[in-house]
Amino acid sequence: MSNYDQFIQSWDGYMHQCVLGSVILAVLVLVFHEIRKIRISDLKERYDFITRHEIRYLWYVILILILAVMFFSNTFLSEWIERKGPVWFAGRAFISVCLGVILYYLSDSIVRVYYLGVVEHKLVKLRNRPRISPDGNVMRKLSEQEEDAHLEATQIAEEEAKGEIHSVDYDVWLDEKTGFKKIEKYYSFEHAIECSECGYVTLKIAQEEVTNQPTENETGELVKHYKCSFCGHRERRVVNLAKLSENI
Repeated sequence: MSNYDQFIQSWDGYMHQCVLGSVILAVLVLVFHEIRKIRISDLKERYDFITRHEIRYLWYVILILILAVMFFSNTFLSEWIERKGPVWFAGRAFISVCLGVILYYLSDSIVRVYYLGVVEHKLVKLRNRPRISPDGNVMRKLSEQEEDAHLEATQIAEEEAKGEIHSVDYDVWLDEKTGFKKIEKYYSFEHAIECSECGYVTLKIAQEEVTNQPTENETGELVKHYKCSFCGHRERRVVNLAKLSENI
């Protein structure tokens, strides 16, 4: 047996070990993320954790699995490559790299177009799941009209800050038996909504502007400009800002 034949056989053994190691690592990363998520009892903290880490950890798993596929593809036709020589060995390695690049871009499209929508729907359900007060009572989420009376002036000013993409939104939960109140802060610009043009959950806020500042006697107006990262569709939506007198 020539040195080249021995090299091919050793290479196949290393590649199979790398495939197994990659799959095990991907499972461990996924399990680690899920355990961290499940251990967060506060729903708002879990919401923030999913917002910050869900897609990132998914990408870790995807990239590791892509490597596993590349390692596995480097074991194909080994006997034939033994006979053909080093040029064909290099060609197989090149094809494996090309396969990895193709899988990367396919995964990017799937994550941005499909899985992002799954995460957003999961976040909506988590945001609206009833909170429990320290006394064990189910709290009620106040409507937009009701919650204005519970927000401080600084919070209103933050919502209406001009010259930047802010999209700050507040949810107010109230324990009507004890009067306990919980205010949760959300950043709407971090999340996508369904695009009216392509139907995918890829429409995000690109810019915001306060066109009319609210006063003591008149409501204000906030214009949100959206752009779809998939089809490029743009649209604008107008949000009415409460009178300053209603937030005192």
